[in-house]
Amino acid sequence: MGKKTLQQRAGRGGQNFRSPSHTRVAESKYPPPTDSTYRGVVAELLHDPGRWVPLARIVLENGNEYYIPASEGMYVGQEVFIGPEAPVSVGCTLPLGKIPEGTKIYNIELRPGDGGKLARQAGSYAIVLGRSDKYTIVLLPSKRQKSILSTARATIGVPAGAGRPEKPLLKAGAAYHKWKVKAHKWPRVRGVAMNAVSHKFGGGHHQRKSHPSTVSRNAPPGRKVGHIAARRTGLRKR
Repeated sequence: MGKKTLQQRAGRGGQNFRSPSHTRVAESKYPPPTDSTYRGVVAELLHDPGRWVPLARIVLENGNEYYIPASEGMYVGQEVFIGPEAPVSVGCTLPLGKIPEGTKIYNIELRPGDGGKLARQAGSYAIVLGRSDKYTIVLLPSKRQKSILSTARATIGVPAGAGRPEKPLLKAGAAYHKWKVKAHKWPRVRGVAMNAVSHKFGGGHHQRKSHPSTVSRNAPPGRKVGHIAARRTGLRKR
């Protein structure tokens, strides 16, 4: 009998794999869409635990307030607008159909009224490429082009905090605490580096799997490691 694999231990739960319970500042999303345009003021910029981009609390002239990821250059007291007639300037939120081509945007709604789903991480902006009928073509941070309804909203600018990865970690403890807030198990040891009792790929005189790494979708838990139900493996032939 060998040890349980990492996947088996994670599936069982336990304090090492449990997601940390952060006290969130607030839900980060746009208010429900309207046909009116409102002026707002950035009341404060906040750090939200477990989130790598600061939040901006925006208070509108009608008394409502909401939180969105802050953009680069946003400051307390800045005047922003939300609505179809909002100006195209940093921090303003308006429908995709009103945003000129080539503009950098973030916090894009996947469907009108969902509050913002795409390009929300620090430095991960999207670009408006063009329009087709009632859709707007957007270039996402993954370099994939996606057609989204032109009535969906987005914010002008780039999410703040883009320079976070540039700071060196210097020691392993810093990397441990970095991933602790994201509920990622770190460090993650390779299966071929383990002993034979600890993993299906472990053991031997060399670090090699020594047998095919593809495995059935219906394999038992101790065997279900490697390329699970893989359609293909190896380098793609051009």
